[in-house]
Amino acid sequence: MEQHGISKLDLKRRNRMQVLKILKQRGPTSRIDIAGTLELTRAAVTIITNEMIEQGIIAEIGEYKHTTEKAPRGRKKILIDINHHYKFALGVVIEEDIVSVGLSTLSGAVLDKRNLPIDARTDKETMFSFVKTSIGEVLSDNCLKKENILGIGFGIFPTMYSRLGIEIVGGEPDYKSAEEFVRGYTTLPLVFDNSVKGTSMANIDFQKSKDPDRHNIAFLQYGSNLNFVVTNLNDPIISYDNRTDFVDKIIIDPNSDEICKCGRRGCAENEITPHAVINKLRKAFSKENTPVLYDICDGDPSKITLQAAAIARQKHDRGVRQVLDSVTNLTAVLLNNLFFSTNPQKLVLHKFNMGESEFENLIEAVTKIAGESVASKIELSIIEEKHRFLSGCALAIRELFFNRGGFDA
Repeated sequence: MEQHGISKLDLKRRNRMQVLKILKQRGPTSRIDIAGTLELTRAAVTIITNEMIEQGIIAEIGEYKHTTEKAPRGRKKILIDINHHYKFALGVVIEEDIVSVGLSTLSGAVLDKRNLPIDARTDKETMFSFVKTSIGEVLSDNCLKKENILGIGFGIFPTMYSRLGIEIVGGEPDYKSAEEFVRGYTTLPLVFDNSVKGTSMANIDFQKSKDPDRHNIAFLQYGSNLNFVVTNLNDPIISYDNRTDFVDKIIIDPNSDEICKCGRRGCAENEITPHAVINKLRKAFSKENTPVLYDICDGDPSKITLQAAAIARQKHDRGVRQVLDSVTNLTAVLLNNLFFSTNPQKLVLHKFNMGESEFENLIEAVTKIAGESVASKIELSIIEEKHRFLSGCALAIRELFFNRGGFDA
């Protein structure tokens, strides 16, 4: 007779997953509160958590401190939390301009890192050779053995798939070839995924201040193209999971003179990506209209960069400012569209490379278009450029720790 239902091991794993999820979301929490949330008995939660404490996965950290003058009678609440040094995660990110390798705790605290700047000429062998060498150095320099490491998370930017020999099968990336290469020098568990997804997870999981009511964020990454991740209950929505670059084709200026190679008029790719901005600056470029930028670039439009434009703007180059202000307004239109189509609690921007004044300008533009309520929900990514490997760490920690309930397999 065919058996149905959930096994004791699966039930145990699920309960442990739920305990870890609560601690990740709330921070230090008592067994009583965990039992109430999971609708389990206190005795059941005590059995679950005591085993996890014995294994070093979580730890008791002290009594709950009451904010009222008079503490309630009865058994005192003992807080438990994740032992963020239970194991460590190695993260690898390969994006268009960098290969980033590093080590973190389970809470995303950076312990070590190695970064290799790359460009369109950097070949696959150079990138993977750097990864192999860096992983060995990080483990050696920190005196870590295999049993100290949770695993290695690889975050690959979508435009890098073809350069790394990663094929798209049925609309999904097949990381088999990359995994086979890495398997040549490590037996650690491996997780491969989209680096944009990983960075969005890092922005959720590695927040220092816990907010139990923060369940959904939308995440927009800027680069040669735009990539977008939408989450529900802090997990990526499956339909957006690996097609993060769809946002490129969203129309933000239907009256634009520019028609994209995709045939659309005024899409985000053709209006606000770095290539599009530089094209707009070249059209406006002249000694009379953009005098500061003209001097910076020695009169050569091929030397125009976003960095040069930013300097020219700071020096009140009127022509440059007009171009960049128009781009800011179009970016605000995109953010408005993304916000109202996904309704997130926060809309996080990554790699926009904005100073305080540029961010204020963007928020002002969003406020004019969408109102203060939407503008107040936009924030910059917490992941620094030099720590991009945290995308890989987040992928590894989610898959190999939280989704397994702390079990090794």
